[in-house]
Amino acid sequence: MPSKTKLKNAAIAARTAALPTIAKKLIDQFVNGPMSAEAVNAASMAFKKALIERALGAELSHHLGYATGAGKPTESKNHRNGASGKTVRTEEGPLRIKVPRDRTGSFEPLLIPKHERRFTGFDDKIVAMYARGMTVRAIQGFLA
Repeated sequence: MPSKTKLKNAAIAARTAALPTIAKKLIDQFVNGPMSAEAVNAASMAFKKALIERALGAELSHHLGYATGAGKPTESKNHRNGASGKTVRTEEGPLRIKVPRDRTGSFEPLLIPKHERRFTGFDDKIVAMYARGMTVRAIQGFLA
């Protein structure tokens, strides 16, 4: 029977193998020499912000039925109407993003729904901590 360490390493390797590959040119834009832990975290947050904003923009394009910069269909009365700021709590800390809007206000984002302030995964971790026997006070202290 394999040891717990081997099973844990196998699980980590499986999760790592499932990650998408990132182009070397993109990484070269972030890394221009030795980096500190804070610089790696800042680059990660910048990448996460750009990825979330691009995904929200794609959701709006799908909702409206035409891509950004493309001609608006003549029968459609709804179109893009700028973006509004929103602070989202992530595992790494608060992240200020721009959520695109449409003219009629009918756009309901799926990635981060309206009135949500936490990015996916945060609530699951809190429930897991509570299920493992941590008290509410202990969880609050850990998050603080």
